[in-house]
Amino acid sequence: MCGIVGLFLKDRALEPRLGELLTGMLVTMSDRGPDSAGIAIYRNLSDGQAKITVQSARPEEEFAGLGDALDADITISDTHAILLVAESRVTEVMNTLRERHPGVRIMSRGAAIEIYKETGLPRTVADRFDIPALAGSHGIGHTRMATESAVTTLGAHPFSTGPDQCLVHNGSLSNHNRLRRKLARRGVRVETENDSEVAAAYLTDRMAQGDDLGAALQASLDALDGFYTFVVGTQQGFGVLRDPIACKPAVLAETEQFVAFGSEYRALADLPGIAAAKVWEPEPARVYFWEH
Repeated sequence: MCGIVGLFLKDRALEPRLGELLTGMLVTMSDRGPDSAGIAIYRNLSDGQAKITVQSARPEEEFAGLGDALDADITISDTHAILLVAESRVTEVMNTLRERHPGVRIMSRGAAIEIYKETGLPRTVADRFDIPALAGSHGIGHTRMATESAVTTLGAHPFSTGPDQCLVHNGSLSNHNRLRRKLARRGVRVETENDSEVAAAYLTDRMAQGDDLGAALQASLDALDGFYTFVVGTQQGFGVLRDPIACKPAVLAETEQFVAFGSEYRALADLPGIAAAKVWEPEPARVYFWEH
């Protein structure tokens, strides 16, 4: 099952409502995945700054003094925190977290992305992090029904394996273990057993080799075996790809104000101006991408 939503705002006047609109879309998809949920919000920082989103099962213990220890500004939100650092220090801070703070898990990093995910229903997860109050330019969300791995925070979507990049997935990959081993030999880090994280890491690796997102998604049609719908976020936009069979449901809608994606149309039904939108089912094996 699983439910995916995405919202790309063309009209900046809607940016204060991004979290509210995206949450409403995801809550509508709750019955497609009751075990965990997550949302990636994109809101850019000033040049030279970066955010590292982290999570801990023991936030009171792990986050106490963490900002001072890393020489970073820290904003705590329930089990997650945003570390604000100079862009030039991201690798250094991430290495320090992995070496000295093993109870703190890195969710994402970049100039725009913030990821919040936990076990539970979308409404519960969104309320924990006050997602409806967040502004931004675009975002994607996922509510999960676990099929191939345990119900855990780290197994929830979105998965982020590169700067300002994340992926959500509805479907199943049959060759993810072989691909995981291949990526490991190339030094690509995969944290969980979830096949969706392998897909995210594959795209990151392709882009590190010089592909843009469109080329990386196109290459995945040959490299990834299975059935899937992907929605991928980047700093400037988001992309959609369905496998050549396209058995997983997907709907796109576009107006002068936004582009929206949902596993079902009902996820889009309450968006402003949706009655005038162009609505269609994305074609199999075709890459769609919008960016600012």
